[in-house]
This record gives sequence, C-alpha cells and structure tokens, in this order.
Amino acid sequence: MSVQTLYTAATGMEAMQTKLDVIANNLANINTTGFKKDRANFEDLLYRTEVYPGVQDATQTPTAVGTQVGLGVRVTSTQTDQRQGTLQQTGRDLDVAIQGGGYFRVVDPSSQETMYTRAGNLDINANGQLVMGSASVGRLLDPPITIPQDATAVVINSNGEVMVRQPGQTELTNQGQIQLAQFINPDGLLKNGENMYSVTDASGPEQINNPGTDGMGVLRQGNLEASNVEPVQELIDLITTQRAFELNSQAVQAGDQVMQNISQLRRF
Repeated sequence: MSVQTLYTAATGMEAMQTKLDVIANNLANINTTGFKKDRANFEDLLYRTEVYPGVQDATQTPTAVGTQVGLGVRVTSTQTDQRQGTLQQTGRDLDVAIQGGGYFRVVDPSSQETMYTRAGNLDINANGQLVMGSASVGRLLDPPITIPQDATAVVINSNGEVMVRQPGQTELTNQGQIQLAQFINPDGLLKNGENMYSVTDASGPEQINNPGTDGMGVLRQGNLEASNVEPVQELIDLITTQRAFELNSQAVQAGDQVMQNISQLRRF
C-alpha cells in the first residue's frame, strides 16, 4: 500500500535525522578535552506477515520462505566509543591525561554527588585545593588534595602521587594521591554535559584504585587527552546519512505519486 510507504519512509527520515544529530554533536566536540564520540545504532520495526515461512503448499510440501513486509526502522541506542584519544602535550604542571582506562573522581558542590570525567585540566582554587578547571562550577578532586601557597612546582607521578617543591627544601613533599574510578560497563554512564558522567545501574558501581594498578591507566603530567573524534570518518558518515535521508524523502514522494495516480483513475 502506498500509504504504508509514507509511514515507513518517515521512520527512515526520523532515524537519519537522529543520526545526523549524533554526528553533529561529534563534530561540535572535536576539540573537547577527553570527549568520546557516539554512534547511533538502528533496528528494524515490526513486519506485516502475509504468508508465514514454512506453510504447506497445495501438495502439502512446506515452503522455504514467506512473504513479510517491513514497517520501517528506529534508533535503538547510542553507544560511546571508549577508545583512547591522542595525548596533546601542554607543558602545564596541572594538566594531567589518563593513558588507559579510568576516570577522575570529582565532587559536585551543589548535590555532593561524586562525578567522573576524562578531562584532566586541573587548577587550584582560592583555598589551595585541586579542582577541575571550570569557570562556572568548582568541583573538587576526590579525594581532596591541597597545594601549599608557597609551592614553587607541582609534580604528579604516573601512579597519581601529587608532590610539591617548597622554598628551602631539597626534597619533594607528598600532598596526596589521585585515585581513578573504573566501571564494568562505561557505556552505561549517564552523560551530564560539562565533560561529566554519573554512575547508573547500567554502568555498575565504581571500582577505585590508584593509577597503574589493577588495569587502571597511568597519568601523564603536562598532557591532555584530545577528543577521539575522527573528522574524515565523521564527514563520510555525514554524507552517507544525508543521502539516506534524501532517499527516504524520495520514497515519500514516490508513494505520494502513486496515490495521486490512483485517485485520478477514471472508469470509461
């Protein structure tokens, strides 16, 4: 039926629109520190079964196939590509990248909820505490680490030890330990924006360890993890998605043309 063509093609256009939204978000965050790109997944909808596979023909012989007409498509999920982003050297003491698995743990000041991020652009607030470099929210690193006011240098080892050099001292002073969190299903984390994630039932509970232990990644001071968006691949996906949208719109036009031809039939 031509009417069904319109509805089926409409589901395709809606699904392609969602994929375009996902691609646009990936491209928009191409320079976002620690960003992980998303992918839209699809599934076919119900089928109108006119003849079931395996029914018996006139000679009581089972048929090999049936007659089923699909009713369209929908987006079933968006999955996050957890692959490592390129490490970009900044030379800044408070820039820290995670090489491998794991997330920094921070505390949201409004809800006191523990949140997670791959962005390691740290800074020091007015109280000398390490926080995420944000102009709107002062999220403290968890566990908290305080840097003395007279510190002349900050050293963050690959295993997460934070040490400072102070005037008149020849040895570095240990100020705390950065810990990382890992999840059995990181795709199940809730994305809150601002490079932040929250735990959900799908992600499973956090598993906390020091960097470099029990499968955790190591820290690289003076580096930031770049977005893992691949511009060329995203542009290719953008073009193919646009063409798929146009094909579905042409199917709508074809169905409309068939209905117009039927309505113009005359009996002579």
